[in-house]
Formats: sequence, structure tokens, C-alpha cells
Amino acid sequence: MSNEEKAVPEAALEDEPELAAEELPEDSESGDAQAPEELHALLTDARSKVDEHWNQCLRLQAEIENLRKRAERDLANAHKFALEKFASELLPVRDSLEMGLLAVGDNADVEKLKEGSELTLKMLSNALEKFNIKEINPLNESFNPEYHEAMSVQEREDVAPNTVVTVVQKGYLLNDRLIRPAMVIVSRGGATQRIDEQA
Repeated sequence: MSNEEKAVPEAALEDEPELAAEELPEDSESGDAQAPEELHALLTDARSKVDEHWNQCLRLQAEIENLRKRAERDLANAHKFALEKFASELLPVRDSLEMGLLAVGDNADVEKLKEGSELTLKMLSNALEKFNIKEINPLNESFNPEYHEAMSVQEREDVAPNTVVTVVQKGYLLNDRLIRPAMVIVSRGGATQRIDEQA
């Protein structure tokens, strides 16, 4: 290599430090001083937000727990006192029956006792209606196994087969749900129907 060729790289090396110095930011010393303060401020802000969110989380958990306990208590009370209104409607019926029994002791008139019993029955019927308890009285209706229970069968020629001819005990529905079927006696065709069935 010649001396000229060696000089060129040396000159290039002398220029590189100047370029490197130009690339550095002028306020690097002041930037280093501000960075820790900014980071400290950001950290403090982040910690305060974390504390705030943690407190909110604890409050929400406590509120959910209180709601759960309150719901359990309300449910227990609902089961315990579900019949309170119904019972308060039945108490006047009991009072009326007690007054009727006292009247019997005083040798009361039979007509008055009958009238008192009818009024008591009406009070009971009104109480049942208030709570959507409906009676099933299927006399002279077609037998329906969903709502009726056949006690026995009678041969009858004056009514159609499978007709309720006697209601032994009325049935009841609570909000259209069967709570007791009606106990009934159902008709069966007479001798003429049996002949038709055999033919």
C-alpha cells in the first residue's frame, strides 16, 4: 500500500468521532436528570390508581356479600311467612265457626245456625278466591282423568257414558295447578250399550 492509500483511512477515522458527537443529543445530561423524576411521578400515580382500584374492589366484594346475605335472609323469611296473608284471611272464618258453636250452646234457632254456616262458607270461599284457589265441581260434565278421580262406576241410561253423575268430594286448583282431584262417580252405558259393544 502506498502512503496516500493509508492516509485516506486515517482521515476517515478522524472524521468519525465528529459524526458520533453530532448524533448525541445536546441535552442528554439534563434528560438523564429529568427521567428519574418523571418515572417517580408515574410510579406514584400508578400506585395511587392501584390503591383506588383495590379499595373499589374491596367495597364491591363487601357489597356483593351483603346482598347475598340479604337475599338469603329474605328467602328464609319468605318460606317462613309465606302463608301469613292466607292465614289472616282464614282467621275470620275460624272466629265465625267459634261464634256458631257458642250459639248452639244457647239453644239457638236452627235457621239462624244454617244462615250463620252459609255466611261462614261464603267467607271461606272468598278467602280461597283471593289466593286463586278454585274449586272443581264437575257434576254432569265429561270425566277428565287430569282433574277427576273415579271412585266408582254406575250404569246409567239417562246420561251419556263417562259422565260425572255424583261428586263425592270437590277438587281444587291453585293458580290453575291441581292440588286435589275431584272424587267422582262416573256413568257407564246400560244394557243397550253392552249389547252394542258385544255386536
